[in-house]
Amino acid sequence: MKLKKFLKSQNYKSVALTTIPSGHHMLRAKLNGQKGYFILDTGASNTCLDEAKSKKFKLKTKHTKHKATGAGTANIDIRLSKKNKLKIGQWQQKKMTLVVMDLSHINQALSVFDIEVDGIIGSDILHHAKGIIQYEKELLFLKLEN
Repeated sequence: MKLKKFLKSQNYKSVALTTIPSGHHMLRAKLNGQKGYFILDTGASNTCLDEAKSKKFKLKTKHTKHKATGAGTANIDIRLSKKNKLKIGQWQQKKMTLVVMDLSHINQALSVFDIEVDGIIGSDILHHAKGIIQYEKELLFLKLEN
């Protein structure tokens, strides 16, 4: 039995991934009803949105004393945005908390490929949706809640 057929029988839905020239996987999603482009980052602990896109996605944010760290960066100021609706393909999560931070360094790096992203889908979503990536088919499978 093919993986896609088996996962479909287990209430998973597939979402197309696009491999961009940097080697990252990108996907389309809707946040608070607005379409956006996101990098899928299995190493990111949280789903993040570029603070420059806060208005586009109608985010209400609150300051926090916490800082973000990542590859090549340290101590980035963040804000939190609660009660957001994220939809990836047919999978969705309501009342989702996002980390909002400056992602200009990512978009600056991607600008050489004429690509701009709105944010990052992190492992918090992958854990919650029991995500499975089929790299050779460029598919992300997310389990719908029963």
